This record gives sequence, C-alpha cells and structure tokens, in this order.
Amino acid sequence: MRIITGTARGMRLETLEGDTTRPTSERVKEALFSMIQFDIEGRQTLDLFAGSGQLGLEALSRGAAKATFVDSSTDAVNIIKRNAQKTGLYSRCVITGSDWVSFIRGTAGRERYGIIFIDPPFGEKLTGEVALKLAEADLIADHAMIICESGHDEDFEIPGLRTLRRNKYGKTYIRLLTKEPV
Repeated sequence: MRIITGTARGMRLETLEGDTTRPTSERVKEALFSMIQFDIEGRQTLDLFAGSGQLGLEALSRGAAKATFVDSSTDAVNIIKRNAQKTGLYSRCVITGSDWVSFIRGTAGRERYGIIFIDPPFGEKLTGEVALKLAEADLIADHAMIICESGHDEDFEIPGLRTLRRNKYGKTYIRLLTKEPV
C-alpha cells in the first residue's frame, strides 16, 4: 500500500497485521480520488475507521489542509502516527483513539469537515447510520464530499445530503455524497 500522488507520492505505508482491518485496494483508492480530485485542496478531512490512515494521508498529500483520523484500535492509532511521520504529514494530522459514536458526540458542532471518509468494517452495514449521525451533529461542511465505502450496496436517504455517484469495484461499493447548502 502506497500514497498514489502528491507531496508523499510513492511512500509505502504500514498496515495492521491480521484481518481486523481491510485496507482500501489501490484500484478503489485511485477511483475514489479521481472522483474528488478537484475538491481536495485546502479542505478539512475526516477519516473515520481510519485503519492505517491511508485515505486521510492521501488527501493530505494531495493538498488537504488538515486530516483528523479516528480509530478505536490502539494498534491502528500507532500505525497512523508512524505513517503520518514517515510521509512528513504529521504536523497536519489529528489522531484520535475513539469509537465513531464517541467521536461524533464529542466533536458535535465544533468542527465541519469538507472531505469525509466513512469506511467501517466490511461486515457491518454502518455507512448510512454514520452519515446520518455526522449530519445530525453538524459536522459536515456545505459542499462537502462524503465517501462511503462498504462491502454492501447500502440504500439510504439523508435529508440535506445528495448522492452524486454509486459505483462497485469487485466486492467494494463506493457511494459519493455531498451536502447541499441550506
């Protein structure tokens, strides 16, 4: 697994051992970043269920202003820190060891993110629930890009969020949402 392009281009990243996390494949990562490539510059990024941190680090490498990484695993948090240091992007990172519910509750109304990666464990159908909780907590900036990655074709509607694209890559479903300004 590596950073595809930008300031940390080609940098290899560490991943967690075992099958507790499932890194986004290179093919899927290239596809999702081609969808949002013109929406990254200067944005605040949130990488929920961050694992190795590869999605948030890719966004930083491509010009995002700051990335917040959230993972409940201590091992994942340690790997994210090492990967952020290795890529030279650590100074623009906020790395939090927390479950997603506690993070959203604790951050509600204090931050707004312009790019959000929602990539829960593949066996869990959580992307719609997480997107809804983020919207209810007022954590989504106007015109934000919300990238939902799942092992299931989850069908959900959330007031104020509009689906821009839905794609399938092998066993991976990607849904790109945006927040409509009110």
